[in-house]
Amino acid sequence: MINIEKVGDEQFSQASAEHLPKTLLQKLRGGFLFIIGYLLSPFSWWNDLIFNLPIAYFFGYICSLFSPKLFMPCAIIGYWLSNIIGILLMQVGVKDVLQKQSKERNLRKELFTGLISSTLYTFVILVLIHFKIIEAPNLFSGS
Repeated sequence: MINIEKVGDEQFSQASAEHLPKTLLQKLRGGFLFIIGYLLSPFSWWNDLIFNLPIAYFFGYICSLFSPKLFMPCAIIGYWLSNIIGILLMQVGVKDVLQKQSKERNLRKELFTGLISSTLYTFVILVLIHFKIIEAPNLFSGS
């Protein structure tokens, strides 16, 4: 009977540990990741000048050390990647803050889902610009 009580206590402690809310440190980490993600994401209108363009320029500069022709394509890729990373960080941060139970994470699945959703977001914006639903500045016009 003593063995049954000990087993019952162990099962109860394991079950209650699984249903505990996230610790304060995990919620703070999630909030921090969300804020950094927001600063990098395309959801904040002012972030390009302060964060994304310097990151894109640095990425293009590093690539131009290998070949000067790589500067502009790599700067564009760096800009896109900084936005994608921002959206992914926001997704991870929200999961840390709002998810009640600790679940085993599948990093590959989360990255794939985040990449797909970010790419779809990019395509939606391109479609909206193409059909002139939203205006985009003409940065490369000769006038």
